[in-house]
Amino acid sequence: MSEQENEQPETETLEADEETLDARAEDQEPDLREELGKVREQMFRVAAEAENTRKRAAREIADARKYAVTGLARDLLDVADNLSRALAAIPAEARDHASEALGGLISGVELTDKNLHAALDRHGVRKIDPKGEKFDPNHHQAVVQLPSTAPAGEVVEVIQPGYLLGERTLRAAMVAVSSGQAPVPTEQEAASESDATPGSNVDTTA
Repeated sequence: MSEQENEQPETETLEADEETLDARAEDQEPDLREELGKVREQMFRVAAEAENTRKRAAREIADARKYAVTGLARDLLDVADNLSRALAAIPAEARDHASEALGGLISGVELTDKNLHAALDRHGVRKIDPKGEKFDPNHHQAVVQLPSTAPAGEVVEVIQPGYLLGERTLRAAMVAVSSGQAPVPTEQEAASESDATPGSNVDTTA
């Protein structure tokens, strides 16, 4: 047998093997594509989770910096309240006729109160004075409900101001809320109104 005849079967075998491999590759192609799609989906999911983690960490760091003064600011509110009460307790007449020493003391307390609130404001602490606003349970604490001509649920009196730190309530404002019912006049007030009615004092004895 010649060498050329020996090579012919080997060539035919190789071609058959190649056809078999091609057929297997075609059969496996859908599975490979599906597997590739799954891998890509997992990669996108991991990348999205990593980005969310990064954003959450950055937000937590920003909040930690922003609200780091919470404890100190809450303690300073009592100081602010006492300064405001001290100034409110001084009658207008006493201010007008105060001696030089007392006038200097009043001015010093006013300046201290102003500087304290300016310092709180620089750190994001804002005062809540909601008189005339709709009652908001997130920022207000209702301690009494009063008869009033104001609409029901409206804040008619601020008993103690509240404060916000950023968007958080540092201390809720203590308020009186309207019940939406006009106050009933007392007997004395009713008599006074009756006396003031036009024609009620006309002398009819003539």
